[in-house]
Amino acid sequence: MNATMMVLALGLPVMLLLRVPLAFAIGLATIGALWIADIDMMIFAQRMVAGTQSFSLLAIPFFVLAGDLMTAGGISRRLVGFADVLVRQHKGGLGMVAVLAAAFFAALSGSAPATTAAIGSIMIPEMEKRGYSRPFATALAVAGGIIGPMLPPSIPMVVWGVMSETSISQLFLAGIVPGLLLALGLMALCWLHARKHEIAPQPKASRAEVWAAFNEAKWALSGPLIVLGGIYGGIVTPTEAAVVATVFALILGSTVYRELTFKNIVPVTLGALKTTTIVMFIIALANGFGWVMAFERIPGQVTQSLEGFAGTPVLYILMINLLLLVIGCVMDNLAAMIILASFLVPIGQQLGMDPVQFGAMVAINFTIGMATPPFGYTIFVGAAISGLRIGQIARPLLPMLGLMIAVLLLVAFVPQVTLSIVQLLR
Repeated sequence: MNATMMVLALGLPVMLLLRVPLAFAIGLATIGALWIADIDMMIFAQRMVAGTQSFSLLAIPFFVLAGDLMTAGGISRRLVGFADVLVRQHKGGLGMVAVLAAAFFAALSGSAPATTAAIGSIMIPEMEKRGYSRPFATALAVAGGIIGPMLPPSIPMVVWGVMSETSISQLFLAGIVPGLLLALGLMALCWLHARKHEIAPQPKASRAEVWAAFNEAKWALSGPLIVLGGIYGGIVTPTEAAVVATVFALILGSTVYRELTFKNIVPVTLGALKTTTIVMFIIALANGFGWVMAFERIPGQVTQSLEGFAGTPVLYILMINLLLLVIGCVMDNLAAMIILASFLVPIGQQLGMDPVQFGAMVAINFTIGMATPPFGYTIFVGAAISGLRIGQIARPLLPMLGLMIAVLLLVAFVPQVTLSIVQLLR
């Protein structure tokens, strides 16, 4: 291991342990590596600027803003109401409502924290009233949030598509089956939990109630058709679809539901701008970090060392997944994806995996990290909504994390899980 590699490999985690903010830790590690390698610092500035000059990255601020507007505009509440009349009569039905509502909301926002915030703020108090424990309800909202980045549109898929030069539209398609499998698995866990704790189902909704809930939510339900239909109908790009989703949420919330006013639009927009600024700053710095890694041929060296340790392709893929899961537990998922893209893309090529399947595997790995202590965003959101400590949420979350890992293994070893819809529409 040469000096440059040591600075990159050890400098970043050491600074993170010292509580240096992530973006500055990336930047300082890169500057240190450039100084040791005697490379002109101007290259870092050039790579930072180049890393943000991608049209596809515009999807991030607009999807973030769309998700926040949908929560503030009452769209998420109406989606929950419609999901309620569909499945509440089954054992574990109210938990299933939370999962189904998360899937509906995910098809509009693409964000795990936004999905957890929108669904959790409504469902956690309601589930507690009907016999579910507060920790289980919170864990379910956290796990339901993970459906967001799997189902299209997905912010992590956008980021990976940009960093790896993989088709974003195909990555969106690759997440559909894993997302649905996770949703079905979570609904099964809700049924088992209700059976074990003898939680009675709710009365079946009448046709009139179903019709009334549908009428109330019909415009919200049309959102996924507009956004995804526009992408796969060739009318808009994924980036343009993010703008469409934002305009849709703004118009629906302000003119149809009339819950969005200038008074709450301003703080929602400022919050989305703050999130976007943080993400884009990390992307800019991480692009320079990735360039140094590629220049020093670090990915190739690591790949060779892993090859020597893992005797078979199956073991190799398992080791890669384990590595990504561990990284996802201690690091922000988007930042990890951005930093490691230059390292991971050659590995995918060497394994001979389809770029779309490999991209879905990477994105889902880091998405699971959002529901995993200690840095999982959705856990922090769930804790803030419920008032619980992370340790209280972690115990009921464990079987849900096991389910996520089972879906991940299917993605890694069964290509058709991610490629069936892609191949159908190619």
